Amino acid sequence: MAKKTKKPVRAESDGVYFLKLVLYVVLGSLWLKFAVPLHFGGFILNGIPLGLVLGLIFASHDHFQVDRKIEYAVLIVVTILTYFLPAGIVI
Repeated sequence: MAKKTKKPVRAESDGVYFLKLVLYVVLGSLWLKFAVPLHFGGFILNGIPLGLVLGLIFASHDHFQVDRKIEYAVLIVVTILTYFLPAGIVI
C-alpha cells in the first residue's frame, strides 16, 4: 500500500492575522441599540449584539484552532466593553 502524504499546513502571514483581529474588533463593537429599552417582565433589553453573532459565525469557520480561541476572546471582550460605550446603531 502506498503511504499517504500529508500536505503541509501553511501559516497565515502577520498582516492577514492582524487584519482578522481588526475585523473582529469592529464586529464586536457593532450593536443594534434601542432608543427606548424594551421591557420583558423583569428583563430589560437595551440592544442586540449583531456584530458578536456575525463574528462568531466568521470565527467558527477559521482553519486554525488556536486562532479561533483568540478570536472568540477578542469578540467577547470588545462586545462587553462597547455595551457601556455609545457605540452601535440606535433605532
